[in-house]
Amino acid sequence: MLKRLLMLTLLPLTLHAEDLPAPVKAIEKQGITIIKSFDAPGGMKGYLGKYQEMGVTIYVTPDGKHAISGYMYDEAGTNLSEKLFNQELYGPAGRELWQRMEKADWILDGQKTAPRVVYVFADPYCPYCKQFWQQARPWVESGKVQIRTLMVGVIKPESPAAAAAILSAKDPAKSWHEYEQSNGKMTLALPKTIPPAIMRSLNLNQKIMDDLGANATPAIYYMNEENVLQQAVGLPDAEKLKTIMGEK
Repeated sequence: MLKRLLMLTLLPLTLHAEDLPAPVKAIEKQGITIIKSFDAPGGMKGYLGKYQEMGVTIYVTPDGKHAISGYMYDEAGTNLSEKLFNQELYGPAGRELWQRMEKADWILDGQKTAPRVVYVFADPYCPYCKQFWQQARPWVESGKVQIRTLMVGVIKPESPAAAAAILSAKDPAKSWHEYEQSNGKMTLALPKTIPPAIMRSLNLNQKIMDDLGANATPAIYYMNEENVLQQAVGLPDAEKLKTIMGEK
């Protein structure tokens, strides 16, 4: 699950306090930001908000005098509040962050026509990144998945220079493939000074990674069936790997 603070980057305009019923105003004073109203089941009026960067739903009784804050479920056990969060908050914000990754300088691993797209923030010295690269071979080599690697330098002081060495290569994708295939044993010609353009790319990748709430590599991102951005930080287990690759 993505860090919710960073999934609320596209909040709609908030409602003015004078537009709110009294019990909602009272709840708002506790630090909840009210974003919009919506029609809720059972004749109730609902209000979507956020508290400490988490989605919040408030339901006002038909008499307008009482409000309940929490999740609402239907008879099938579906969490209607969580569904609303995904539709109104996390989904749109995740798609905006996905677009930022699309526009960044990434290295293609696999076929550009592969239907499944997975973004990975990786450090050249990250052992788990190398393991994930190896685990992904069946899906990548079969043409089912393309992995777009965004290089960052976070593991060692030499990491930015190592990342720059790969990005500065004549064919960065080939260089990255050979380096990962060698399990990091291939010698990289580390530049004494990182070219400004490469440094900008590394800084941009780091900024996106920070905004996504990731603090370790590999940081892996993909879209689920509901088109909501998903995150996996660290080496995924076998079941999670299948989900990332679209097998589940």
